[in-house]
Amino acid sequence: MSTSPPPTPPSGALIDDEQRFKSITLPCEWVEDYRPGGYHPVVLDDIFNNGQYKVIRKLGEGSYSTVWLARDLKDSGYVALKILVSEISGSTSELRILRHITGVAPAGGYITRLLGEFEHRGPNGIHRCLVFEPMGPNVNSMVEELPQFNPRRIEMKVRYPLWMAKSILKQSLQALAFLHDSGIAHGDFQPGNILFTLNDVDSTPEDVLRQEEDIQVRSISPPVQRLDGKQDKWAPRYLCVAQPLVPFTYYAEGFKVKLSDMGGAYFFTDPPKKPVTPFGLRAPEMILTGAVNNTLDVWSFGCLIFELITGQPFFYIPGPRFEDDDHLLSLTAQLGALPDELFKHWKNSSLYFTPERKLFNYQLGGVDPGEEPLMVEDMSMEMLFDQASPDLDEEEAHKVKALIRWILQYDPAKRPSPAEILSDPWFCEIDV
Repeated sequence: MSTSPPPTPPSGALIDDEQRFKSITLPCEWVEDYRPGGYHPVVLDDIFNNGQYKVIRKLGEGSYSTVWLARDLKDSGYVALKILVSEISGSTSELRILRHITGVAPAGGYITRLLGEFEHRGPNGIHRCLVFEPMGPNVNSMVEELPQFNPRRIEMKVRYPLWMAKSILKQSLQALAFLHDSGIAHGDFQPGNILFTLNDVDSTPEDVLRQEEDIQVRSISPPVQRLDGKQDKWAPRYLCVAQPLVPFTYYAEGFKVKLSDMGGAYFFTDPPKKPVTPFGLRAPEMILTGAVNNTLDVWSFGCLIFELITGQPFFYIPGPRFEDDDHLLSLTAQLGALPDELFKHWKNSSLYFTPERKLFNYQLGGVDPGEEPLMVEDMSMEMLFDQASPDLDEEEAHKVKALIRWILQYDPAKRPSPAEILSDPWFCEIDV
């Protein structure tokens, strides 16, 4: 191995010829993001906060953090450590919101509970570390772990049983109502940020919860190696594959879910310039004008009703090329024509509509010279809903479709608040 010191990696976004490492194909964070300003390098058994927390398992990762299960060596029990990338660790927005929530509801309620915070200095900078109650898998992934889908068969419709879908929807709506009543928007309201609570995990022995440090079972990656053969100072020796606490998750009758990840949250009085809402859950005004208002979470929730009841996303956006056009064409087909005030902001509309706003083409990016425009049958929201054959009788299906229509209105001023949605008869009948 070369003995000369490696060059310091750049702190900004990387380009291909700046890559330092051999590729790692396991489902982990991108190894190139271990750089100044990026992730803090963590391996199993690392100790944090002056000897208080010992890392024993990786729970997940995102664009701006990694999340770990840690043993609390001082107070016993377990916590989830969210270690932010250092370049955003100086930002106080998430922490201000979490502190505000803790002040309003110290017991946590419908939001994952912040237990503490500290700073940790590493080779990539100073990292803000947030300490939370440990939680189970998110709503996106937990459905595939339900016993009725294991083993999986081709003909299975993998979606939550209706009673579970209803409970998830009502609990997440209660969380949203709590936030909005506190003047806070979540900003990234999606199934991936709704987590199941655990059984009594604190009484579980550490060796049962601990992640195996084993390349053969693919719980960790092979050793991280630089392309130039030098020892790296900024990355960990290996990457861990996230292992959510599925075996310890409570999903029977009376289960509880909580809304997590306030990284994209904001006070209504201080909206961000660039929200982090996933493409398929973005309201039309955000897509076309970048407008940020107090109803963006509500739009996302309307999409979530469709997704959890039918088992399929309302809008599937393949992206990234022409993803806005794809989304807007789907909106037009499923919810009706965009109002003039929004339509005029659609820069590529002439590729799909005549000057009289008659749809003549569905081919993304337009039609090549000499080729016929693509036209497909329009499917309204109601048609797509019925086509999915949800586990509802006709009367209840009608109620749910009307509810989705009430929420997904093009005019933000006409969308109901979370509290108003909670008072809808369909939600009033859901027992959690």
